[in-house]
Amino acid sequence: MKEMFALIGVINYLIVVFLNAFTDLGHKIIIQNTIFKVYDGDLQIILTAIVNALVILPFILMYSPSGFLADRFTKNKIMEYSAIFAVFITLGITYAYYHGLFYMAFGMTFLLALQSALYGPAKYGYIKELVGVKFISLGNGAVQATTTVAILGGIIFYTVLFEGLFKDIFTTKEEILTAMAPLGWLLVFGSIIEWFLASKLPTKMVEVSQRQFKLKRYLIGAYLRKNFKTLTRKKEIFDAVIALSLFWSISQVVLAIFSEYAKSELGITNTIFVQGVMALAGIGIVIGSLMAANLSKYYINTGLILIGSFGITVLVFSIPFVHSMNTMAFIFGIFGIFAGLLMVPLNAQIQFLSPKVHLGTILAGSNFVQNIFMFGFLMITTIFAYLGSHAQILFYVMAIVGMYLSYRVSKRYIIMTFLALMQIFSRIRHVYHYVGLENIPQDKSVLLLGNHVSWLDWVIIQLPLERKINFLMDKDIYNWKILHAFFKLGEAIPVSSHASKDAFKEAYRRLKKRNIVALFPEGEITKDGKLGKFYRGYELISKDYDGVIIPFFIDGIFGSSFARYKPQNKKSFFKRRVITVYFAPPISNETKTEELQTIIATMKEKYETQ
Repeated sequence: MKEMFALIGVINYLIVVFLNAFTDLGHKIIIQNTIFKVYDGDLQIILTAIVNALVILPFILMYSPSGFLADRFTKNKIMEYSAIFAVFITLGITYAYYHGLFYMAFGMTFLLALQSALYGPAKYGYIKELVGVKFISLGNGAVQATTTVAILGGIIFYTVLFEGLFKDIFTTKEEILTAMAPLGWLLVFGSIIEWFLASKLPTKMVEVSQRQFKLKRYLIGAYLRKNFKTLTRKKEIFDAVIALSLFWSISQVVLAIFSEYAKSELGITNTIFVQGVMALAGIGIVIGSLMAANLSKYYINTGLILIGSFGITVLVFSIPFVHSMNTMAFIFGIFGIFAGLLMVPLNAQIQFLSPKVHLGTILAGSNFVQNIFMFGFLMITTIFAYLGSHAQILFYVMAIVGMYLSYRVSKRYIIMTFLALMQIFSRIRHVYHYVGLENIPQDKSVLLLGNHVSWLDWVIIQLPLERKINFLMDKDIYNWKILHAFFKLGEAIPVSSHASKDAFKEAYRRLKKRNIVALFPEGEITKDGKLGKFYRGYELISKDYDGVIIPFFIDGIFGSSFARYKPQNKKSFFKRRVITVYFAPPISNETKTEELQTIIATMKEKYETQ
């Protein structure tokens, strides 16, 4: 993490991201709180939904222009000019505040969102340029956390100031807005600082596109059709976009109806309490984003996506059953954690899979689809409110949408989810260190061979590797009813001591496909911590593949609850066990058992003396 933050421009960029979200949110909160004070019931829900729709609509309209700008020009300059645009918009908003022009201020929400829509693809595309693929998950986690802190800070900051300036004698929206006029200068000041810092960001675009934007093609929808084809070309990218779209749709509806629900069902009329509870989701997103970045240390941990979507679904379903603001605050905080776990890997996956030449277009397309979904869901919310449907019904509908989201992501990420859960549970008790990961080639077949110390060895070896390992495992364990489906989906290879030739033939077929195959030559978990006899089974695998053997040695888990040997003097339950895995340099796939055992024994002796 320190290495990424040491890169030139990273801290400056995160401050710019913070100020942009903080300013946008500030104006929206002032308008929403004014609506909350003046209107009740269905009309309040409708107006709140319209405010959110005004924020969303520019992202739909600016799909093609924003993508073109992010691909055509340097992204830091787009952020700089967008910040200048925001200065003039906030001056207009301040004018509307001072003159009590509610509908003008209401409409200026659209212009402020328009600035963000033009800025969005450049902002997210800049992550990959600034920190590179190596830190793409951490970069996305930092941006998501920064944006969320800005939203959280904006909600609390402007709501507290709003309540401080509000008087019970105010009866009209014009009176309230005039009283809030001084807050307009804070919006202006934030935009000016954002512009100044954006002007200092380094240019990272290596090659600038020479494409031209033609208004006629935009108006007739030619760019829309072309860009949408670019977005849908890679199914994995488009699936990630749809998943984000469903998540944001659920979130938008929940936030749009919660104020009225809190007012009518829980009797809460102070905006600080209402906005404060929703702001706790922001704290949760910060925590969840940092967790996702930490759990994606070696690669984008897509297994977190299903964990996040399932958690969100359960929490949304539970909201109508809660009648305490304290419990509600807890639910929103946990909701945010699950949201962070879902958003960071999805955003990182979209950026990672997108070619540089189309990165801006794809990110703009992602914004377009997400906002189409959100706009549609908000319109549905407005219709439900107009027809007099209870807010509880919408919570149940959103839970059903969450179930559909979980179903979609489970089809693609179920194995990664299982591994992510194993990683989370194992890291509660263990600290992992990996030495020699660079020895594992990325473009060749790999046969991993090493010592067998515990039932968790397969998890320990898999954690730092994005490429799925095909483990040879005992056929009886492979056929366990509870876990058989996971072993099969995980492409494990069952092997029997009485009929192993077929298993080794299958291992050869996997290696020919440039896969990673792993087995433990000892054949069983050690009972005394010593390196046991190595069996020659792996030598039966045909050598006719382009690959190498990587010997490994696992140290630190012997004597744990997952090993066969249990010491009488156990370590403190609260002390995490430090486990280190050493990967040796590649050796020939012709290496014999005796030589392999000597190499691993030497590794063991070498590291035990350090």
